Amino acid sequence: MTKVFATIGQTVLALIASIGRVSIFIGQTLRHLVAPPFYIREFTTQLVQIGWLSLPVVGLTAFFTGSALALQIYAGGARFNAEAVVPSIVAIGMVRELGPVLGGLMVAARVASSIAAEIGTMKVTEQIDALVTLSTNPMKYLTLPRVLAATLAVPCLVAVGDAIGILGGYLVGVNRLDFNAAAYLINTVNFLEAGDVLSGLVKGAAFGFIVATMGCYAGMNSGRGAQGVGRATKSAVVSSSVLILAANYILTEVFFSA
Repeated sequence: MTKVFATIGQTVLALIASIGRVSIFIGQTLRHLVAPPFYIREFTTQLVQIGWLSLPVVGLTAFFTGSALALQIYAGGARFNAEAVVPSIVAIGMVRELGPVLGGLMVAARVASSIAAEIGTMKVTEQIDALVTLSTNPMKYLTLPRVLAATLAVPCLVAVGDAIGILGGYLVGVNRLDFNAAAYLINTVNFLEAGDVLSGLVKGAAFGFIVATMGCYAGMNSGRGAQGVGRATKSAVVSSSVLILAANYILTEVFFSA
């Protein structure tokens, strides 16, 4: 019994220590927001890498999610003679939940792993030490541009993904479920509110911040060798995904608890 409690205690202490290290890392990153120099070229490069190059996978995910959601809502609504709710439920579901969450998870799979592997490899090959030798702060040069770019790019990806997801539901509704095209669009617009869209964009910004922060943190704390980089990459994706789901619940409580 003593060993069981000791194991639980060690696990809890390790978790608290990890939370503390991540919090300090976030504080150090945010501190560099107001202190020059600013590496604009690195920021724009990351904006393209994280935002533009993630658009195909986010768009495809949103399109097929919206299409499948329309079929599922129609099948469920048919049991209660409520097929007409398909446009409104697809729009609200995509904008409030599925668009931000699935977009964030896809960005986590693509971007967090890439950032962790890149920075981890730089650490293993002593490129980060070289930056320090050249009087360049690694946090300011590597971490801040990625975190800032992800925080700004992911809401844009979420907005585009929402539109593509609603388009997928529209195409299925009109061509597969025999909805009137004009009526479908009218129902979609009438049931969407500004708060729905705003909540999704705020979630996107939070998820982007989480993805880039955990990717950079895992890379900066990567172990030596190929196994260390591999573990850092895995840790970045897993922690980003779990934190996205947890943050989604918290933000949903904040926006829609009433």
